[in-house]
Order: sequence, then C-alpha cells, then structure tokens
Amino acid sequence: MNESIFKKIKALPPLDDTVIQIQRLHADENSSINDLTKVVEKDPMLTANILRSANSPLYGFSQEITTIARAISLFGMATIRGFALSSAIKKTFSINLEPYDITAQDFLNISIMQNALMYHWYSKIKPRHLEILSPASFMLEVGKLVLAHELTEKSKVKEFKTKLKEISSTYDLALLESEILDITNEEVTAQIFEQWNLEIELGNSILYSNTPEEAPDHIKEYARALKVVKTAVNIFNQLDDVSVNNATLLINEYGFERDTFLMAVSKVKDNL
Repeated sequence: MNESIFKKIKALPPLDDTVIQIQRLHADENSSINDLTKVVEKDPMLTANILRSANSPLYGFSQEITTIARAISLFGMATIRGFALSSAIKKTFSINLEPYDITAQDFLNISIMQNALMYHWYSKIKPRHLEILSPASFMLEVGKLVLAHELTEKSKVKEFKTKLKEISSTYDLALLESEILDITNEEVTAQIFEQWNLEIELGNSILYSNTPEEAPDHIKEYARALKVVKTAVNIFNQLDDVSVNNATLLINEYGFERDTFLMAVSKVKDNL
C-alpha cells in the first residue's frame, strides 16, 4: 500500500459521538425510530444535513420532510445512517477533487444520485439489503478525497488529468489510480471504513465493486449492485444513454430484473 496514503488514513479523526451512537443503534435489533430520533435531534447540524439530503428531489417525495422522525419512517434506519456518514465525510474532509476534474458540488451530487438510484432500485427488490447498500452507495467515491490530496501533494495532478481524459469507465479509472498512486479509490475507502470501525461487509462491498466475481460469496451481490450503480452514475456519466446502457448490460449479466432497475433510473432522472 502507498505508505503516505496509509498514514493519512490512520491520522483521520474518529467519527463524532452522534454518528457512533447511530452506528450502535443500527446494530441493535431492539432499537426504535424513537431512539434514533432522540440521538439525531441532539445534533442540530446533523439534523439540518439529514433533512437537506432527505428533501433532495431525487428521492421523489412530494411533501417536504420537516422532522427527523418522518425522515426515518420514510427512509429507514439504514439510509439515515448513510445520510449521517455522508455528513461526517463533509465534516472530516476538505473536498477538493480538482485532479478528477469535478467540483465539490459535483462530488456531493454524484454521491446522492448513486444513493437515490440504489434506494429506488433495492427498496423494490430486496429492502433488507439496503442495510449495507444504502450507506455503501453514499460512500462509493470517498477514497477519491484522499487520492486527490495525494496527487496534489506529490505534484502528479497534471499527469493524472492528462491520462484521465483518455478514459471513460470506473474500471479504467481504478487502473489509472493504481498506476499512479499504487492504490485505488475502492481500496482507500475500505481502509477508511476499517479505521472508523464500520462493519467489514460495508468496506468489502465497495472493495470488490470493480471485480464482484472475486468477492466472497456473501459479498458478491452487494458488490454487483454497487458496480451497476456506479456504472450508471460516476464522474464521467450520470444516467445518460451510454451509462444506463452499460449498467443494463451488467443487469442482464448478473441476472437482475431489468424493468425494476430501469424504473428506478426513470425515477431519479425525472427528478434531476
């Protein structure tokens, strides 16, 4: 592993107390919506961030969501945990993705679009899988924040951006990251999750999302679903004809039901 990046990950501050409490409640089968509401409402900034995310047009709710209790009842604990982790990322990292030729707002938009697509898709086929897939789809690109910093620090931005112009897939992007920095976004993200003591399934689902066929059996479906979503929505394309077609090819290859996925795509696109 790139030693400089490893040190950066090890130096990350821990998740704040509110997010840790949300993690504990999520792991506790006996916890309730009321328990989670009380924890979140003690943190006004997190409350505001969650309500802002929940009211994104991409989720397609016609009425404004004004309370945390309502957000939890609509989205479920797993997606609220995703909102909380996303908020923690914004708090922890300076978001500068200039080496990837996207803005901070692009990054946030892509993350919420990936999550909205996963939410609309998996809530219709296997809602329980959102326990992993909802937070994972929010965090797919987090490693890029560390890699972008490393590229800048090592004066490799120009080289990276030149080669970035020649590629258009997430798989090729991982190869480029590995070529220049000896580590990929997915590997960095998995390491961040380990540093934050998040469950191993979450990190491994992202770690294997470029190569689901190499994933352990209990991770394989998660990795496949994440690969589909990031093929449809990524830094190069966001639900255009090319990326949706490429994602649909994967849907067919993995044996997912095509129409349900395309309905989820339509829901997100209709609200862009």
